[in-house]
Amino acid sequence: MPSLARHALIGAGVVLVQWFVLERLVIYGAAPDAVLLWVLWMSLQYGRQTGSLAGFAAGVLADVAYGPWMGLNMFLKTLVGFFGSWFSASQRELLILRPGRTFVVALVTALLHNGLEVLIVALETSSRSLSLVTADWLGASLYTAVLAFLAALFYGR
Repeated sequence: MPSLARHALIGAGVVLVQWFVLERLVIYGAAPDAVLLWVLWMSLQYGRQTGSLAGFAAGVLADVAYGPWMGLNMFLKTLVGFFGSWFSASQRELLILRPGRTFVVALVTALLHNGLEVLIVALETSSRSLSLVTADWLGASLYTAVLAFLAALFYGR
């Protein structure tokens, strides 16, 4: 199977797993974002163009599947795919293979991604809810980083 079709099917599978499984594993209002991790991995592995395209496609699928804000996931995932490739090739390998570094990179990326998402949603809805900060920003970022850590542990074996 060509790599483009394989990666497209994997991306669609990640969106489906996110929609059917991970959105049901909510802890105190926070859910992990496997789509974000997949876009970051594609960007680190294959560069800026592939990461941006993967982010765009996964974001559109995520918006259609479970997003009430049409275009928000697409915009944020495309940004992650674009900016996730700012590391040199030697640094990319270290970031992908080491669980501790993977945790830190995923945490920083998720904090930026979820922070922008919370900011946009709060401005749009004029919300001042503390749960946006605690659950949707900090909790979901930490949950996503833990998921990345576990994935790196199993990927490295």
